[in-house]
Amino acid sequence: MPAPELNQPQSVQEAAPADVPIPEPRPANTPEPDPPATDKLNRQTSDQHKEAQPEPPAIAPTPSEKPAEAEPPAAAPRPPEKPEQAQQKEIPPDPRSAAVPQEKMPEEELACRRRLMSMGVDFEERKAEHDAAIGCSIPYPIVLKTLGKSLDINPETELNCQMAEAAARFATDIIQPAAKAELGAELKSVGQASAFVCRHRNGGGKLSEHAFGNALDIASFTLSDGRRIDIGPVPPEKDAKFLNAIRKAACGPFKTVLGPGSDADHSLHLHLDLAPRRNGGTFCQ
Repeated sequence: MPAPELNQPQSVQEAAPADVPIPEPRPANTPEPDPPATDKLNRQTSDQHKEAQPEPPAIAPTPSEKPAEAEPPAAAPRPPEKPEQAQQKEIPPDPRSAAVPQEKMPEEELACRRRLMSMGVDFEERKAEHDAAIGCSIPYPIVLKTLGKSLDINPETELNCQMAEAAARFATDIIQPAAKAELGAELKSVGQASAFVCRHRNGGGKLSEHAFGNALDIASFTLSDGRRIDIGPVPPEKDAKFLNAIRKAACGPFKTVLGPGSDADHSLHLHLDLAPRRNGGTFCQ
């Protein structure tokens, strides 16, 4: 037998069988086959575990230091006083609050009543008004039933005699001529809204002049032809001329004159009083 050739290549000696197929290359777009169920389940569990774990912060926050406890004050501070309280404490008591009737009526009161009677004013005496707790006082009050001959005031009005005389003279000497000149009719009656009332001012603090029967609020006028002139923010033009004339004339005979435009409290009436002021001054708005 011939001897085998030793220098032949190994591929010749170990040639693959001719019937073993060679796998074809997979196309680029062909999806990969699904992994086995076990591998898929393990992969999902691992992903869920990664998601469940929060990511640690980049830098751990430094805990804030506990503030030092403040020492309690030696004495609790007093709350600040309210402006109203401070204002009321600074207001001295009104000397008129201590006025009480004497055993015999003073001559000045008797003289005031004689002047009213000479003007044809109908009035009657009232008992003294005094409230020590609030400070209201009228030692010698009277009730006005009229302001003169054929000139009424409605309703009847309780005032001190000096204020009653001033109101009667104002109605006779100022309002009556203005009604004839501006409205062509005589003044029949004056409608009052407030006279003696035991109270403080609307803004608080001092006692109102009403608390001493020293103020009168006029709300309307009734003429002889039946017309009524009401005091208000926007009266008719003809009425406004009459109202402005008497309001202007009131400043002087009265020490305080307030009305529509002064403030909300006086938008529907004319406030007149004889408040004692330094050097006999007036306050008219």
